[in-house]
Amino acid sequence: MIHFIREKCGMKYGNLPTILYGDNASCITHLNRGFIKGDRMKHISSKLFYIHELQENGDINMQQICSSENVADLFTKSSPITTFKKMVHKIGMQRFKDVLIRGS
Repeated sequence: MIHFIREKCGMKYGNLPTILYGDNASCITHLNRGFIKGDRMKHISSKLFYIHELQENGDINMQQICSSENVADLFTKSSPITTFKKMVHKIGMQRFKDVLIRGS
């Protein structure tokens, strides 16, 4: 499905996996090692293990990233002003008045 979406968007990467970055070390370890299947997990539907199947198939690759480098945190967490400005710069966001001044 991921490759289908890429193709429809005109992004052709062959068979390279989609890289997902996360800052939760235990979640990434859990995905890399596989889900623990035991008495406590038997009530969880197997469809919830879909992301693990994608990783096993090579469709995705989970990688750890520091919270200070995770640009998704810009939209989900309160950050110190220096971190906020760095993230804003990384995604290419600009203040509207600065764009108008440069465009004149």
